[in-house]
Amino acid sequence: MKLRICTWNVNSILARLPTALQVLAKVQADVICLQEIKCESERFPRLELEDLGYHVAVHGQKSYNGVALLSKHRLEDVRFGLPGDESDIQARYLEAVISHPHGAVRLASLYAPNGNPLGTEKFPYKLAWHQRLEAHAQALLALEEPLILAGDYNIIPRDADCYDPLAWAGDALFQPQSRAAHRRLENLGFTDAYMQMDGRKNQYTFWDYQGGAWPRDRGVRIDHLMLSPQAADRLRSVEIYREARALEKPSDHVPIFADFAIGGS
Repeated sequence: MKLRICTWNVNSILARLPTALQVLAKVQADVICLQEIKCESERFPRLELEDLGYHVAVHGQKSYNGVALLSKHRLEDVRFGLPGDESDIQARYLEAVISHPHGAVRLASLYAPNGNPLGTEKFPYKLAWHQRLEAHAQALLALEEPLILAGDYNIIPRDADCYDPLAWAGDALFQPQSRAAHRRLENLGFTDAYMQMDGRKNQYTFWDYQGGAWPRDRGVRIDHLMLSPQAADRLRSVEIYREARALEKPSDHVPIFADFAIGGS
């Protein structure tokens, strides 16, 4: 059996609902992790997505942030928020178990802090958030189950994941501390799905709305599917759906999706 899992920073689900529905129909994923939905949970277009056959879990926030999980299979053990700081009310993390008939998969949709501008409290918050993610990820690895941490990490892992490293040298996404946080996650045992299956240069997931970034292909790769060893063993393919960036009223991110073998197939 195949399980297709997709992650996408939709950049406001309400503002882009027709485009989002078009993209979801094209991708045909079993599970979709959405980020930056930019609406409270009560305003999320649950009915439109349930009509597509999805179970829906939402961790929303007014005007900012927000994550959601859509699954063709039951969602169990749903957890809202990243552990480690009870004072953090930003809606950036949602975790659940996908109850597939041929085997369960634990999955998180995450929207990591941007961290800009440098020199403000936003960058320390970014680094502290990633430290919490690392601690939680380490605890989840102890369960020894297929685990996928999917979302907008707001980190450019390598020079090759950026059209021009010099242009991003002063950005929080490209700082040594940010990239080190991503490497620590890999050092725990997580695999970047894209790097496992492809890893070519100039394959991006984000193009800014400004400066003609999309037509000039001035993008970065900041949306990642990070896999536990048990999930990495089941990975069969990865694709970045670039065409979504050319649609009417697009998000500045595009989906990345992966196919996994499940149930021993």
